Amino acid sequence: MYCFITHMIQEGSKEEIMLYLLLLSCLEEKIEEVVERPANFTVRPGIESVSVLDAQSSVPLTLYDPQGTPLVTLVSDSEGQAHFAYIPEEHQQLNPANFETVSLENGSVLQAGDGYYIQDDTSTNQNWSGRFRVLAIDDLPEEEMYNQSLEGIHYSPLTGHEGDTDEGFQYITMRDGASLSAMIRFPDPLLYGDGPYPTVIEYSGYSPSRPNRVPSGSAIANALGYATVSVNMRGTGCSGGVFDVFNRAQHADGYDLVEIVARQEWVLHNHVGMVGLSYPGISQLYVASTQPPSLAGIVPLSTIADAWQMQWPGGIYNKGFTRQWVEARESESQAGGSSWVGQRIENGDTQCAENLSLSHHSVDFETFLRGLPMRPPDADARDLNLLVSQITAPVFFGGVFQDEQTGGQFADMLDRFTQSESLKIIVSNGRHPDGFAPESIAMWFEFLEFYVARRIPVINPAVRIVAADEFGAVFGMSETDFPEDRFVDYPDFESALSAYEAEPIVTLFLERGAGGEETGAPIARFQEKFETWPPTQADELLWFLSGEESLSTDVGISGVHSYIHDREASDRNFFGSSGYSVLSLLWDLDWSYFDTGYLVSYRSQEFTEDTIVRGPGIIDLWVRSPESELQIQATLTEIRPDNTEVFIQSGWIRVGHQAEEGDNLRLQYTFHSDDFIPLELNTWTQTQISIPSFAHPIRTGSRLQIALSSPGRDHGTWQFEAPAYEEEPSFEIGYGLEFPSTMRLQTIPGILIPSDYPDCLALRGQPCRSYLYRPNTVVE
Repeated sequence: MYCFITHMIQEGSKEEIMLYLLLLSCLEEKIEEVVERPANFTVRPGIESVSVLDAQSSVPLTLYDPQGTPLVTLVSDSEGQAHFAYIPEEHQQLNPANFETVSLENGSVLQAGDGYYIQDDTSTNQNWSGRFRVLAIDDLPEEEMYNQSLEGIHYSPLTGHEGDTDEGFQYITMRDGASLSAMIRFPDPLLYGDGPYPTVIEYSGYSPSRPNRVPSGSAIANALGYATVSVNMRGTGCSGGVFDVFNRAQHADGYDLVEIVARQEWVLHNHVGMVGLSYPGISQLYVASTQPPSLAGIVPLSTIADAWQMQWPGGIYNKGFTRQWVEARESESQAGGSSWVGQRIENGDTQCAENLSLSHHSVDFETFLRGLPMRPPDADARDLNLLVSQITAPVFFGGVFQDEQTGGQFADMLDRFTQSESLKIIVSNGRHPDGFAPESIAMWFEFLEFYVARRIPVINPAVRIVAADEFGAVFGMSETDFPEDRFVDYPDFESALSAYEAEPIVTLFLERGAGGEETGAPIARFQEKFETWPPTQADELLWFLSGEESLSTDVGISGVHSYIHDREASDRNFFGSSGYSVLSLLWDLDWSYFDTGYLVSYRSQEFTEDTIVRGPGIIDLWVRSPESELQIQATLTEIRPDNTEVFIQSGWIRVGHQAEEGDNLRLQYTFHSDDFIPLELNTWTQTQISIPSFAHPIRTGSRLQIALSSPGRDHGTWQFEAPAYEEEPSFEIGYGLEFPSTMRLQTIPGILIPSDYPDCLALRGQPCRSYLYRPNTVVE
C-alpha cells in the first residue's frame, strides 16, 4: 500500500524536514508494480541525466530504475524543475544545490538505459513522468537534426565586426533539445574572399559566444583565414541545460556541434577543426574521443589529463588554482553569473532567459569534488589518459612541463594517441599560455592548413606583416616574426602533405624564454625532434639517498633523516607582491625557502658532461610517521656552479596510495579506496612519488637536488590542504642498505647543448633563486 502525504510546503520551510522523513518512510514500504498511465509532467532525458521541466513546485521527486527501485530524491524548485545526474550508493534525499554531508565516493552517474521513471510519492494521484530512456553517449539522433542553418558575420582583426554582431549570434540545438549559444565569424573578405572557408570550433564554459569579445583561439584562427564558431557549453553563457565539469553530455554536444557546423554551405570541404588553449583545449580531446565523422583535426593546447587528479594531485586536495577555477565556473554558470548574459536578457533575448531556467541546478562542484578524496570508478569517463586512445582525427598537441595552472601530468598520455590519423606534438619548459606564442602558432597553423583547409600552408602576406607583432605583443614582446613558409616549393598539396607527415612527431623546445633578444620571450634556445614522448632513446640514472646528504651511486650505510611539518607551506606559492601575471615576460618572484629542519635534501655530484635529464621520474622512499596522515612533496632543482638554484619539477603523494610501475618510469595510481593502505604509526613504510615529465639541460659542473618536505612553496598557483595536526610532527626518511630510498630519472643522449648558461630569470615556468644550504636533521 502507498503512503500519501497531501499537504504542500513552501520551498525552504521548516516543515521540509518532516516531509523528507515521511517520504523516506513511504519509500521503505513495499511499492506495488507501477501502473502505466498518462504522464503528469514533462521530462527531458539527456546523456546520463534527466531534467524535470514542469512538475509541481517544491515537491519531492524520486527517480526509480526500471525495476522500481528508488535511486535518489530531489525537491523540485519553484518552477517545478529538477535535474538528476548523480546517484548515491544507497537511496537518499539530496540537496539539489550541493552535496554537503553526502558522499558520492561510492555512487555513480546516472546510467543509460530504458524504463526509468520519476514520481512524486507524496501526491494523491502519484504524479509521474511516464517511463523514459536515459541516453548513452553513442545514442545518436536522426541525421535530420544536423541539418540546421547557421549564419555568420565577417570580422577583421583590424576593423572589427562588419555590421551588427547579433547577426552572428545564434542558438544551436543538441540531440536532447538543449540549445547552445554560439557566435559565428567569417574572416576578412578583403584578405580571404567570400568563402567557403576552412572552419574551426572553439568550445568551452568561459564566454566564447559573447558577441562583442572574440576568444583567443578564435581570434588567431580568424586572422589566419578561418571561419570560427565559438560555442558556450550547456549551462554556461546563454546556453541551455545544466552545467557539469567535463561530463559526457558535454562530449556528446561537441559531437553534435561538429556535425551541424560541417553541413553549412560556407564550410570548406564540409569538415571542421577545433582550436583552443586550456578549457577549450581540454574540451577538444573529449569531443574527439567520440569520433565525429566530420572532424578534420584538433589543436588542444595546455590541457589536463585526469580531471580528478587536477583536484587531488597525488591524492592531496588542491585548494589553490583548481578549486578557484571550479568555483568560478560554477559561479558563471548561474543565472546572472556573467554580465553579458544579463545584458542580453535585458535587451530582449527570450531564448537566453528561457535557457537559464535550469542553470541553478548545476551542482556546487567545489563541495562535490571536495567530498571525493578517493577516485571514484566513474572518473574514468573523464580521464583523458584513457580517452585519447579513442581519438581517430588528426591531432596537434601542445603542452608545457611546468604549466602553472594545469600541471605537467598531460605528458603521460602523449604516447596513447594510438588511433589518430596523424599526430604532431610540441613540448617544452614554459607557462600556461605559451601555445599562443608566435613560435607555436606558426606550427599549428601548418597543421590546420594541411588537415582542415587541405592546402599548402602559406601565411597571408598582409597578416605576416602585422599579426606576428600583434600576437607577440600579448606576451609583452616588442617585435617578432613568423617563420618562413616551409612548403611553398612543393609542386602540389599531396607531396607537401607527404613531406609534413614524414617529419618526426615530437618537437621538444628547450630553454624556452632564453632564445630571443628579450629576456623571457616565449622563444626556445634550441630544439630536438623525436618520434614519441617520452623518447625511446634514453639511459636511466639511479641514485641512492645517503647519509652525506648526497645522491650516490652506492647504497651506503643505513641511517635516518627527519623533517618537521611546515604548517605555513601549504598556503605559499612562489610569486611576489605583484601576484600572478599570466602574460608578463618575467614573473615577480618570491620563491621562499623551507627553514632548516623543515626539509631534507640530497644532491648529486657535479655532472662531468653536458646532459639532458628528463622525466617522468620515480622517488622510492622509506618513511616513518607518528601520524596517520602524511603528505610529501618532492622538488627537483638544478644547482649551478655560481650557486643559483633553478626549479625543474615537483611531485606529490598522500602516503598510502599504491602504484604499479609502467614503462618509461611512469607510476600508475588508481587512487581508489580499495588500493589505499592506511599508514601504521611509527612503522617503516615504503612509498613512491611520481615526478611528472620534464626535459632540462644540465651542464658540466651543475648538480641535481631533490628536496622532500610538506607540500607548498614550490608551485605558482597550486596550494594544498594540509592535515590538521595538533602539533607539528616530525617525519623520518630512511636511507642506506636497510632503507634503500632512491631517485630514478632518465637522460636523452646525443644532444648538443649550448655551452653558456641562460639567464635563469629567462626560463619560462622555472623560477630561480640563490641556493641556500640547509643541513638535514640526523636521527641517531
